[in-house]
Order: sequence, then structure tokens, then C-alpha cells
Amino acid sequence: MSSSGRLQPLSLVFLLGMGMALEMITCPSRCSCQYLEVNCTGQQLREFPAAIPLDTRQLILAANNISYLPAVELSFLADLVYLDCRKNLLGDDLDFTFIGVAKLVYLDLSFNNLTQVTFSTFSHLLSLVVLKISDNPNLVTIEKDAFANNTWLRHLDVSRTGLTFLDTSTVQDLPNLRLLGLSDNLWHCNCSFLDFITWMTDSNVHFPDADTTTCHTPEGLRALKLPAVEAQLHFSCLTRLYKQDYIFLCLIGFCIFLAGTGAAWLAGICAVIYEVHTSKGEEEEEEEEDT
Repeated sequence: MSSSGRLQPLSLVFLLGMGMALEMITCPSRCSCQYLEVNCTGQQLREFPAAIPLDTRQLILAANNISYLPAVELSFLADLVYLDCRKNLLGDDLDFTFIGVAKLVYLDLSFNNLTQVTFSTFSHLLSLVVLKISDNPNLVTIEKDAFANNTWLRHLDVSRTGLTFLDTSTVQDLPNLRLLGLSDNLWHCNCSFLDFITWMTDSNVHFPDADTTTCHTPEGLRALKLPAVEAQLHFSCLTRLYKQDYIFLCLIGFCIFLAGTGAAWLAGICAVIYEVHTSKGEEEEEEEEDT
């Protein structure tokens, strides 16, 4: 038998083995898969897809109708670094959803129905660099420690949400932050927001769409850019007295009045005693001279 004849069965076995290996590689229904990537964009999915390869690094679920991300199924994708869930129906509670995908670097949750971000929402994403939660019109609350564990965060976008206030400590304690999207929100530019506006002016962070990063209320500051109102807020907040300020001043004045009245009364008593004592002394001296 020739050498080519002996190699032919080996080649056949190799090809069969490769075929079986290829059959074992699964891909979710209505999704396309390539090396380490699963793309399910625009497939009208209502649920998180099943049978995602466990070595997936990039998962794209954009433009579907998914309303829930199962934490358990996500935790199987321990090597996931890129997750795109924009334009879905993700809503109220995402706390502890990402507990099993600690390697995640990029997360896009824009164009959803998020209502709040708490410390537990992203606290396990220690490697997160890009976070997009823009275009969530019902997002009205971001807790001040929401990103306390996301110290690698460089790009954060909260544009076009229902936010009216953002605590300065929420973002100023992010050492690697370089870009922060704030445009087209309902910012309430009062004295409580002054610290944040001052931080914007002094920081090295870039604010895209600065022309549409404006005050929504009060009426007198509407449509003014946030950094531009800093001087006005400084003046009004440092010179305007609130009700508690007037009460404090009244108490101080009343205390000063009481202290002054008491001091005057004591001085008067002392003067009277001194006069009485002096008069008695003079009378005794006159009586001694007469005797």
C-alpha cells in the first residue's frame, strides 16, 4: 500500500473531527456569530438569547425588545468585555445584574427605560471604561456613590435623561474621567447645584455638546449654559438670605440686646451701690469731726 493510501483514512478522520467540532460551536437563534462575538442587532428579541458561547467577548443586543437581563445567564459569560444593549426596554432595577461580568470594559444602556442608578448597579464592574446611559428619559436619580467603584471610568454619558441634579462627588472622585455628557437634561440651577457648576469650570473633563448643556430651571436662567451661570449663582447664593438666616440674625440681635441690657443694669446697680457707700463714708467723717 502506498503512503498516500495510508494517509487518506487519517485525513478523513481529521476532517470528521473538525466537522464535529464545528457542529459543537453554537450560536443563538436569529443571531450571527464570529470569533468571540455574538451579534443579535434588530432581531425583535423579547428575551435574553440562549446558547451564547461561553467564550464570547463581545455581545451586541441592540435594537430589540429585551426588558430584563438575567444575572445568572450573564455570569456564564465571564470573559465578556463589550456589551451593547442600546435601544431596548430595560427598566427599573438593574442592581446586581452585572455581578458576574467583572471584566466588562464597555457598556451601552442608552435608549432604555432606566429610572435610577444606585451603588449596586455598576459596583462590580471594576474594569469599566465606557458607560453610556444617555437617552433614558425616566432616569431621574443617580446616587452620589453610584460610580464609587468604577475608578477606571473615562467616558460617561448621561445626556438626554430626566436628571435635574447631580452631586459633585459622583464624578469628581473619578480619577480617570475624561469625557462627561450632560446635554439636554432638566438641570435645576439653584444654589445646591453651584458646586457642580464650579467643578465643571475648574476640571479638565471634556463636555461634548456644551451648547446644549444648559439650565432648565429657574425661569430666569433657562437656556443659559451651565458654566455661564456660575457668576450669577455665586452672587445670588452668597448675598441672598434665607428664612433660617433671618431667624439666626434675629436670635443674635436679641442675645446682643439682652447682654447689653444686662450689662447696663449691672453697671447701674454698681453705680448706685458705690454712691450709697460713698455717701455713708462722708456722713461718718462729718459726724467724727463734729464730736
